[in-house]
Parts: sequence; structure tokens; C-alpha cells
Amino acid sequence: MMTAARSADSGLAGPTGELDRYPYVEAPGTDRVVTPAWDGADQDLGRVGRRAAGSRGRGLHGQLVQQLGQMIVSGDLGADRPLVPEEIGQRFEVSRTVVRESLRVLEAKGLVSARPNVGTRVRPVSDWNLLDPDIIEWRAFGPQRDDQRRELSELRWTIEPLAARLAAGHGREEVQQRLSDMVEIMGHALAQGDSITFSRADAEFHSLLIQVAGNRMLEHLSGIVSAALQVSGGPVTGCDRPTEASLVHHSRIVDALATGDGPGAEAAMRQLLTVHPEVERVVPAPREH
Repeated sequence: MMTAARSADSGLAGPTGELDRYPYVEAPGTDRVVTPAWDGADQDLGRVGRRAAGSRGRGLHGQLVQQLGQMIVSGDLGADRPLVPEEIGQRFEVSRTVVRESLRVLEAKGLVSARPNVGTRVRPVSDWNLLDPDIIEWRAFGPQRDDQRRELSELRWTIEPLAARLAAGHGREEVQQRLSDMVEIMGHALAQGDSITFSRADAEFHSLLIQVAGNRMLEHLSGIVSAALQVSGGPVTGCDRPTEASLVHHSRIVDALATGDGPGAEAAMRQLLTVHPEVERVVPAPREH
């Protein structure tokens, strides 16, 4: 069972004591890792971090990945910081196997590197796989959240209008129908004030659109767009507050696709992505798992 982290005498705290800034409390009768209470002025950030970690339910391995990943991305485990597996295992009271597998996952994401005679160390931001959905989530809940929102917005502006134009020439009847169904669901959700259903239908709409573009490299990026939508609880363009304007632009995209109007679909997508400027958004809610 993964229990609360031990105190500073466990040996994991480094010279600056970063890890020991986190007081841990374990809820009775649970075996999940408890996210650190984030000290400092930004209390909203702490609450977001705790909700994100608690929603995963991926077992000890996944929880430790989440815990260490958040601490690295937040900067609390800075670049070139050594991570000693034995000390991590002692602090979080998990087996060597759990620690080893967790560090391998983080290494695959570019967050840490393991080298003979050097050990495992945190890598600089320039080495991170910033397109990894987990890293997108962790950055969205951390000190880099403003940069993350801006970068995601710029990435979507680059990807989705092109996907909409290409999709107009590759539309399949069943996909067209599914896109229409999503717009209809969004309309009902808007009328009922159901922002959660609206956001879920919107996320599927955008994912389908990229997948039907007929470009495998763009299709590979659909997971990134989905992560951008999900970490914010709605589109980066602000559809967590659904409006008639955003619904109209979705409908125009579907109409353009149905008539094979690539430029029209592209223009409608660009209008959709500017319905609510990214700078107006608030701190995102954690994505669902």
C-alpha cells in the first residue's frame, strides 16, 4: 500500500529541502497517494493539483508517476535534481519495482534521464515531451498554466483550420452524421445550461474532425487537441461557457463539410477559435479519467 510520505529523516529531502515543503496526510482506509498540500499564496493551484491526482485511479504506479510528474513540472524538483530510487521508495513506502517502473515512464516523457555512474536526474524543460497529454495536464495545473493555455491556443489555431479544410474533401457519410449529432447534442445542452455535456460533445466533434482530415500526421495530433480540451473542462476558446455564437460556428463547419467547401470550413473553424480569446479564460478544471 502506498502511504503518506515520511518526514525529512527519510533521506529524500535534498539540501534545499524542496520535497519537505509538502505536508502529507493519509485518509483512513485508502491506499492512494495523497497529493502534497501546496504551500504558498496560490491556494487555488493546490486545490487543482489535489483534484487532478485523486481522479486517476491508476494504482500505485500511476499515482507515483502523477506525484513525481507534477513536482517536476511545477519546478519543485528542478533540473539536474538527483532522484534516488531507494529514497523515493522509502519516502512513499512503495516497492523498488513501483519506483523503477514510474521512473521509466517519466524518462519516456523526457522528464528524467538515467545514466550509469550518474543516476537518475531531472531533465531541463527543453528535453520534455511537451506534447505528451500528461505533461499538458500537469503544466495546465502548475505555475506554467498561462504559458500552457497560450501555447495550446496557438497550436489549435495552426492544426484545426487546416484539418477542417482537408476534411471537406474526405468526408464520410457516417462521420458527417456523427458531427451533426454532436452539434445537436451541444444545442440541447446549451438550452439546458449543461456545460459538461456541451464540453464532452465538443471534444468529440473536434477529435472526429481531425481524424477525418485524411492526414495521418494530423490524426496523430488529435490526442493533443483532446488533451487541450479536457484539461480545461472545455475548448481552449472558452466553450466552458457555451454560447450561441460557438454553436453557430460548429454548425457552419458541418454545413461546409457536407458541401465539400474546404475554404468555408477553414474560415468557420478560425471564427470558432476566436469566439472567446484565450486570455479571458480562468484556471482550468482537471480533465476526467
